Amino acid sequence: MGMAAGTALSFPPIPRVHAASTAAGAVRMAMHSHLLAYDPYYSYSTITWDHALAIYDTLFGLDTKMEPQPQMVGKWGVSEDKRIYTFELRDGLAWHDGTPVTAADCVASLRRWGQMKAGVGPLVTEQVKDISTRDDKTFAIELKKPLSLLIDILAAERIFVMREKDAIRPPTEQVTANIGSGPFRFNHDLATPGASVTYDRNENYVPRAEPPDLYAGGKVVNVERVIWDNISDQQTAFAALQAGEIDFMEHAPPDFFSMIDSDPNLALQAMDNGDDFLLRLNCLQKPFDNVKARQAILHLVDQETFAYVVMSNSNYTKTVTSLFGNSSIYSNDENTGWYKKGGDPEAAKRLLQEAGYSREKVVILQATSIRAFSDVAQLLATMLRKIGVNAELAPSDWSGVIARTENKGSVDSGGWSITITSSSDFSFRDPMAMSWLAPIGEAGFSGWVKSDEFEAVRARWMDVGSLEERKALARQMQKIWWDIAGTIFLCGVVSPIVRRRTLTDLVSTPGLRALWSMKKA
Repeated sequence: MGMAAGTALSFPPIPRVHAASTAAGAVRMAMHSHLLAYDPYYSYSTITWDHALAIYDTLFGLDTKMEPQPQMVGKWGVSEDKRIYTFELRDGLAWHDGTPVTAADCVASLRRWGQMKAGVGPLVTEQVKDISTRDDKTFAIELKKPLSLLIDILAAERIFVMREKDAIRPPTEQVTANIGSGPFRFNHDLATPGASVTYDRNENYVPRAEPPDLYAGGKVVNVERVIWDNISDQQTAFAALQAGEIDFMEHAPPDFFSMIDSDPNLALQAMDNGDDFLLRLNCLQKPFDNVKARQAILHLVDQETFAYVVMSNSNYTKTVTSLFGNSSIYSNDENTGWYKKGGDPEAAKRLLQEAGYSREKVVILQATSIRAFSDVAQLLATMLRKIGVNAELAPSDWSGVIARTENKGSVDSGGWSITITSSSDFSFRDPMAMSWLAPIGEAGFSGWVKSDEFEAVRARWMDVGSLEERKALARQMQKIWWDIAGTIFLCGVVSPIVRRRTLTDLVSTPGLRALWSMKKA
């Protein structure tokens, strides 16, 4: 619930790791989670991709117009028959160990991307005849047939380029060397797992000449060091921010907004179009192996109430009924008749009955270290119990939730029924960007919903040439998506960051946290 302005708060003591004020050349940030994994091909967790954005570089990047721009690539061209794309790396690229970046590194990274268990990489790989080096700085992608969206895909997918000797590992094996060619170096000596990680400015990085523009342009680093502190208690993090012991808090609780507004040293800042909160249902186990039970949850959800629990200030919330979120040119209203303000518990009860639900235990994973997820889990459990569902909360920290979602077994053997997560509205912008939701069954990501029909339509996306054709495909996909109901939106929320006013020039990179460009006075 919201907190009245001027209410006094009692904060626990600040951990000694934060006892000293941050130095002018260093930025301390309280992130939403500690670093769970190092490898963005191995893990889809947001914090892992934030990490990858700091230490690796990409071949292309999207700008604010959603147009692809070269990053590591200096120049590129395509053959007359549109089947062979040739790329030459720009000058000055080097790994953090001092060795030069080569075309072989890029080829190995592209091949690793193509082996991921879900996503666009495997779809593109099916259309590739060969990926090969031409010389130390040049490589080529030869297609079986023209693919007009290839450069757009290479930019949108944020393919992080690794050293060849790291990238030859399958994506199921985590790379932990943390040697990239990006604007920051990972400081292994100062890494304290679960407590803090440190990134040092890569003094040898040569940024592009263009100004920063979303994921494109020059990645100029203006600070010497960035430290991510894992402060799971938000009151503790906020007290540290007020005291100048940290500079940045990724998720500012709405209870603190009035205090932030009245503090001349602090500023709220909305960085993007926000996040969409969602449920992932375990489609391998009862009751959600039955599509009717999944549709029951779709009808039960009261988005306005969930939005209030996540963010009591309605200026920062919205409903989300399109598979493609609210900000995409592909957002549409196909098959959204399930949405009803306040939800429809009677329809939910009817669908559960049609599913043959017989009081099987429904285990909801509750991430106690992320307040919004924890509160949502409690509200969902209450809603489910009101319609006769035997709902049980399974509390743990976020890393525990991530680990448990990999368990495909029954709830009695450590499995789960429902997990709560969020992703940027930007990540739903098209079927290629949201590939982590691909309904490919047990080969996909946690939840394991399967729809060959959806995948057949999605595979056609890369073959069509016009925007109108893609919009028509988007409507087809959305119709199927809400019928299978493996993932269910709860609400959309813009969660502003809070920073000390001495920290400026933060660059907006929707869904991820870029560390370049920012300055500290």
